[in-house]
Amino acid sequence: MSLDISIFRFIFSLSGFSSLINALAVFLAKYLPIFLVLAVLVFIFKQKPWKEKWLVFIFSGLCLILSRGILTEVIRFFYYRPRPFELLKISSLIPESGASFPSGHAAFLFALALVLFYFNRRWGIWFFILAFLNGLARIFTGVHWLSDILGGFLIALLSFFLIKFLLSSILVKINKKEAAL
Repeated sequence: MSLDISIFRFIFSLSGFSSLINALAVFLAKYLPIFLVLAVLVFIFKQKPWKEKWLVFIFSGLCLILSRGILTEVIRFFYYRPRPFELLKISSLIPESGASFPSGHAAFLFALALVLFYFNRRWGIWFFILAFLNGLARIFTGVHWLSDILGGFLIALLSFFLIKFLLSSILVKINKKEAAL
């Protein structure tokens, strides 16, 4: 926890220098996920075969449900960790409530990044970069610790590999049909 506090204090201390940087951090922390969901929808609808569209949609949907909707909430139910602004008695740049660990935003955005990377590396790399920036911004704005972001990433990773394993027979069939064409 002391490493978390030290890292948090360093990143959060940068928030007092520029209102422009603060506004950018608030955008990245609060509104970027909305634009990324819209970008995923664009990616899905750009897929040529309809089977590919449905596969990306189902794969990403199941990963999001498992990572953000189930695992994150189960952990938060059994383990409450106060947010940095609660523990350190500071004012956060954005309002947030509930448990800090794990970061639901990180679990959600990294799950999307993993799915997109699986189907299209270029899109996936961009999503990883943006998910990372969202995580930094959530620390910068005072609502998460670094370990919250890392926990969200690990949940996304676990969810991705579990869903990939469960869908593996479908993925193999589609890949065989595409190779035959």
